[in-house]
Amino acid sequence: MKAMRTAPCRKQLAKTLGMGQGLAAFICGTAVSSQYLASNFHVDTPMLQSMLNYMLLCVTYTSLLLCRTGDGNILQILKKRWWKYFLLGLVDVEANYTVVKAYQYTTLTSVQLLDCFIIPVLMLLSWWILKTRYKAAHYVAVGVCLLGVGAMVGADLLAGRDQGSTSNILLGDALVLLSAALYAVSNVAQEYTVKNLSRVEFLGMLGLFGTVISTVQMVILERKAVSTIKWSWEVGLLFCAFALCMYALYSFMPIVVKLSSATAVNLSLLTADLFSLFCGIFLFHYSFSGLYLVALVVILIGFITFNAVPTVTRSAEPTTSSSSSSSSSIGEDACYDNPVTQEDVSRKEVSVRIPAEVELREEQKRRRRAAEEKDREEAVGVRSSTKM
Repeated sequence: MKAMRTAPCRKQLAKTLGMGQGLAAFICGTAVSSQYLASNFHVDTPMLQSMLNYMLLCVTYTSLLLCRTGDGNILQILKKRWWKYFLLGLVDVEANYTVVKAYQYTTLTSVQLLDCFIIPVLMLLSWWILKTRYKAAHYVAVGVCLLGVGAMVGADLLAGRDQGSTSNILLGDALVLLSAALYAVSNVAQEYTVKNLSRVEFLGMLGLFGTVISTVQMVILERKAVSTIKWSWEVGLLFCAFALCMYALYSFMPIVVKLSSATAVNLSLLTADLFSLFCGIFLFHYSFSGLYLVALVVILIGFITFNAVPTVTRSAEPTTSSSSSSSSSIGEDACYDNPVTQEDVSRKEVSVRIPAEVELREEQKRRRRAAEEKDREEAVGVRSSTKM
């Protein structure tokens, strides 16, 4: 039985790994399209590019919320928690903006290293807000992934790819750290929402408020840059490629987060820079280093180790059945030696319900017999009084 249960666990792990690398490929697509826009067409409009993504989310998922009825309708959601989604939209928009601005002040190496700050912040927020408890193996796995990032940065330095500005390194590094912290807040809120409410609600509200905030910010900060764009079919195609890759990333990421966790997903996204580098070898003629392959393997080993060990999620409030509940980092339905399935729960509910129904029927029979006996006694009494 244990061997039979191990197979679905491995299948779940492989599914999580594959979907995580798919998300990394979408990030690679956004990086390549942005690189082409900046280097070939001198277009530097990160807010406009983000706005296109939020508009697609709004058209798709906010429209679905408009069609819903009851508590899932957009009016009911806005009435109950509009300010929470407004803050979430603000956090997400500024996270995207600050990391792009950081490249103007610091180097690519600093961005790649400091961007890993999102992992410890995520683990801290998950421990505090989601009540997730990590084991020693998880910390070791995170350390392995960070070693892989170190190998990737080392390969960049050896290849002479330490690109970027050095006009204000302190400001640039601070922007990277701020962006990582904002991304961590957004991802934890995403994990909580998709596991307790719905993916459509999260994306619909993010698309609505993200569109409003990014539009206002673009008008204020990028009005001149947008007006100077020399539009052509190549520029339009690159904008569409960026928007579609970002839209796909935002649409599928909640699915992977619900299947695993925000921390696990971000560990898998560490390979996105490597995919971008591999594309750059063919598209931008970057020099190749064997350390890139070593970094990829090391990051994947750390990711698999992290997901192979279950975490423990403690309930925020004590319940009558149990004071804590366990969950795996590869999904809500964890792989244990004695897992509790929905079938087991249904069987227990039926076993409790059947005796109660039998007892109710017996009580009804007793009451009917008592009523019948009372009627017979009254009938006998009436006949006796008539004879007298």
